[in-house]
Amino acid sequence: MSTVYSAIGRRKTAVARVRILAGSGNVTINKRPAADYLMRETLVTIVRQPLELTGQGGSYDVLVNVRGGGLAGQAGAIRHGITRALMAADEALRPPLKAAGYVTRDSRMVERKKPGQPGARKKFQFSKR
Repeated sequence: MSTVYSAIGRRKTAVARVRILAGSGNVTINKRPAADYLMRETLVTIVRQPLELTGQGGSYDVLVNVRGGGLAGQAGAIRHGITRALMAADEALRPPLKAAGYVTRDSRMVERKKPGQPGARKKFQFSKR
């Protein structure tokens, strides 16, 4: 049996559990093909970026369980997870992935809403009288 490499990727509030194994380049997200699940070609491209960058696009099948957040956050979490799994499979892939910025977790989160305001930054309209 072929070796399975697993990793966890995170982005915003999305968490992706990624497993890669030797295969033909199929990406399955929550038991559905990536194009069906993500629905936007740009998000599918984001998910495939680490594979294309390292030239591993056709050599691994990717199985993903992802939950939380929206589709864009989930796509970023999957990319992060695939990157970590590729590095577990072959440490020599780390420098190009690091240079492309895929290794670092994107720590930006939604700012919380403050009391006495309609949103995080927005203020209620000022009325002098």
